[in-house]
Amino acid sequence: MNSRRFLLAGSLLLASQSLFAQTAPPAPAEPAKKETFLVPIRLTVAADGSGDYRTVQEAVMAVRDFMQVTATIFIKNGTYKEKLLVPSQKTNITLLGESREGVVITFGDYSGDAAKHSTYSSSTARVQANDFTAENITFENSAGRVGQAVALHVEGDRATFRHCRMLGNQDTLFPAVENSRQYYQDCYIEGTTDFIFGGSTAVFDRCTIFSKTNSYITAASTSPRQKFGFVFLGCTLTAAPEATKVYLGRPWRPHSNTVFLNTDMGAHITPAGWDNWHAPSNEQTAYYAEFNSRGPGANAKDRVKWAHQLTAKQARQYTLKTIFGGTQAWEPAQK
Repeated sequence: MNSRRFLLAGSLLLASQSLFAQTAPPAPAEPAKKETFLVPIRLTVAADGSGDYRTVQEAVMAVRDFMQVTATIFIKNGTYKEKLLVPSQKTNITLLGESREGVVITFGDYSGDAAKHSTYSSSTARVQANDFTAENITFENSAGRVGQAVALHVEGDRATFRHCRMLGNQDTLFPAVENSRQYYQDCYIEGTTDFIFGGSTAVFDRCTIFSKTNSYITAASTSPRQKFGFVFLGCTLTAAPEATKVYLGRPWRPHSNTVFLNTDMGAHITPAGWDNWHAPSNEQTAYYAEFNSRGPGANAKDRVKWAHQLTAKQARQYTLKTIFGGTQAWEPAQK
């Protein structure tokens, strides 16, 4: 009899334990770890060692590959003598300078130098990654007037430059390839010959363009597959005193496409405005146009006959949304 009582009590105890096990709340699950490429980061560069890194290149390489959110690299005032590369896997990087004149990234390679650089390898800074932004930075090629010497070479798509300076002589700024869309806002760009050149679709919004000698401002190499090449919106064209005969552009490739809208042009802009680069056949393929040019260099009646003066209706198509449209539309913020 006692044995039966023990068996019954044991059964009830097991049943109660089982019931408790079924009704007790589960242990809380550990929260899922967020991938680091989804977490915004901020690094600081300072040449004096007071930041996370002493060089911009070190900071760029410290960012995780293929970031999906912004990685901000704040750069303290200083001169950074380095040859900077932002490789294609370093997406969504923003270089934010303490001040435009105070943060200078500079180097002095040029085409034909002792190291046998070419135009394509001479750049002080080269941006291959998508979704790159730079603000308050000076990019300089310090080689002097020695031929092609690029300060900034940009290949990535959706690149934005605000309040920056590009300093050099021949071939200062190279918006390089056709599948790259680039936006320059309130920038200062200087040079001698063809100092804005290349095949990208690039908009220059309220920029100051400074010619240092008699020569050509632009040399676009636009592909015939592109509707837009270089577009200047509300810019100001200025020059050194010795520059008295400057052309708006000449075609590096036959389908060169360059348009100036609502631009103030100094007296240094030659009445003809455009040059065919010694090839009359380029006049049939290049597309050069203006709308509402102002100032002593605006001379519509004396422009070459193969250039265009746009109507107000034609000019209205030149919006950021239209210019930067495509299979993956992009409309950079205007600040």
